Amino acid sequence: MQSTRRLIGFMAPYRVWALVAPALMALEVAMDLAQPRLLQRIVDTGIANQDVPLVLQTLAIMIGVAIVGAVGGVGCTIYATRAALAFGADVRAGLFRQVERLSFSDLARLETGRLVTRLTNDVDQVQEAAAMLLRILVRAPLLVVGSLIMAVITSPRLSLLIFALSPLLIATFMIVTGRAQKLFGVVQDRLDRVNVTMLENLAGVRVIKAFVRSAHEVSRFSRTNDDYMHETVRAAVLVATIMPIMMLLVNLGTVGVLWWGGLLVQSGDVHVGQILAFVNYLMQMLASLMMVGMLVMRVSRADASAERILAVLDTEPAVQDAADAEPLREIEGRIRFEDVSFSYDGDGGEPVLRDVSFAVEPGESVGIIGATGSGKSTLVHLIPRFYDVTVGRVLLDGQDVRTLRQDDLRRVTATVLQDTVLFTGTIRDNIRYACPDASDERVEAAARVAQAHEFISTLPEGYDTLVGQRGVNLSGGQKQRLAIARALICEPSILIMDDCTSAVDATTEAAIVEALGSRPGAGTRLVITHRVGSVLGADRIVVLDRGAIAAQGSHAELLASSPIYREIVASQLGTQEATHV
Repeated sequence: MQSTRRLIGFMAPYRVWALVAPALMALEVAMDLAQPRLLQRIVDTGIANQDVPLVLQTLAIMIGVAIVGAVGGVGCTIYATRAALAFGADVRAGLFRQVERLSFSDLARLETGRLVTRLTNDVDQVQEAAAMLLRILVRAPLLVVGSLIMAVITSPRLSLLIFALSPLLIATFMIVTGRAQKLFGVVQDRLDRVNVTMLENLAGVRVIKAFVRSAHEVSRFSRTNDDYMHETVRAAVLVATIMPIMMLLVNLGTVGVLWWGGLLVQSGDVHVGQILAFVNYLMQMLASLMMVGMLVMRVSRADASAERILAVLDTEPAVQDAADAEPLREIEGRIRFEDVSFSYDGDGGEPVLRDVSFAVEPGESVGIIGATGSGKSTLVHLIPRFYDVTVGRVLLDGQDVRTLRQDDLRRVTATVLQDTVLFTGTIRDNIRYACPDASDERVEAAARVAQAHEFISTLPEGYDTLVGQRGVNLSGGQKQRLAIARALICEPSILIMDDCTSAVDATTEAAIVEALGSRPGAGTRLVITHRVGSVLGADRIVVLDRGAIAAQGSHAELLASSPIYREIVASQLGTQEATHV
């Protein structure tokens, strides 16, 4: 239960509610413990002596005690629920904040589907366990101890039956609890797989339908879903076994009390009222032990979930600000790569980049071109520190980017990624996502540079048109142009365009390139592309091959000196262009 205990810190702001709930539950327990003694008084004194006033008086007291106990129980439920829900909300918020802190490599390792499970089902399990703890953690132990004490006071001799049953109860708890926690961990892992499969299908639904693979995906999901069901059934069967065992022990105890108690009544050693009171205390105690069993099962499942939550909360982001991170000065936009090597698996992994060195001057436009997998995107992702270099340095105006605060660094760099992501909301809100206070004029200006204003104007609601989830109601080219406008809205000093015009026609792409170059204070631009036509007008072109720089220079210089570049040009523009210097 160590993992669950580590999350208790999230309950600190609600400690008052968390203390009031058990106090009210203690009140209810006290009232419950008083009832059997009052019943004994009615039977052994009131009924035995035919004292009707005493019976009515005791009955009135029992009703009053029941009302007070009900108030305590309802109050406990209210405060326990409030504390547990607030605790769960804070755990979920803390988990979400941690996810936002994680770097690209951390997110790739943890996987989206598994993170969704942790943010939803795992938090729910911990939250429900907290609610049960606040209600039952006090009630069950107090009832067990209180019922035992009252049973001993009522009849010391009959109490020997309770001590005979206790070892069986303890052994049952220990065996079932040990197996339950492992099973619940497996259940949550299977739920992870269900979520991963479901998210993959939702994201790739168009591909699935295009290749007529719905039946295959339904079959794949069914297998994953069945695995989850089978493991859940196994855990449920284990939990279910504890109830019959407990009921058997309860019934054995009751039979034993009635048999032995009947003999003692015949001998005159005890009275009927004592037997009734003792049976009530025995039932309360065993029922409380059953509640403890349920609580142990719930906490075992919550502990498995808490362990998974803590695995995320304890993850140290691969990219972090240095303790002495420097504030970013006014920058010019000079970028230098010095002997940069990078591997996604760290020092021991296969390098994606090898000994890359080149510089980009302020205001310069640099095209980066190469075959798929040559490391183009990885290279530019090192500038805003989506990843950190494995070897070497990336400098911004002479400062190692690792010495700068990530937020400062990313405010002066804008990256348009390959995978265009838009958010639910209006087109206007999506464009000014990075600058929420940007005026409508700035929004329109950015859209014009990105060649998006024309198609936006044709929409019925214009800039107030609602964008569906991930831009589902827009074409690929339209989404890319909105992403470019979003990057331009804050007028970044460095603009990184990572193959972000692949869905745009050549005429529109040329217009975007021209508009980017002619805007005031255009800043430094790095354009990553597969298409030679996208970088013909760049000040310089860097050719990457297998993670290393194969050549760099202007279009004309590369045609004269680089066989790789000539091959790329020939494959796209024709042999005649490739041989023309």
